[in-house]
Amino acid sequence: MFDLGMQELILIFIVALLIFGPKKLPELGKTIGKGMRELKAALRGAQDSITDSETNILEEIKDAETSIKDSITGEISSNKKRKEEKEDRAETQEHGNSGKAEEVNKKKVNNEKD
Repeated sequence: MFDLGMQELILIFIVALLIFGPKKLPELGKTIGKGMRELKAALRGAQDSITDSETNILEEIKDAETSIKDSITGEISSNKKRKEEKEDRAETQEHGNSGKAEEVNKKKVNNEKD
């Protein structure tokens, strides 16, 4: 955090000893240590909350992506099927209700198998 060497720490300790006195110094150290622990715990909790939110957001994005892909695939399949049916109807109308209509139906069945 701070780049303090041994000399700086000794100087800070001496100044704190002169300001607070030898009786209050252990109590002050205990209070500072407790405050540092609480601060670290709060930071850890905030970090965990951010990580959980990030995970939830990523899951929602993946779900949305899957949903969009499924919708697009369904639309493509539906449009392809409608186009084939339209072509089949056009061929049937060209050939009339003769025996060739049966051939068209056979082609349709073969296409569906593929």
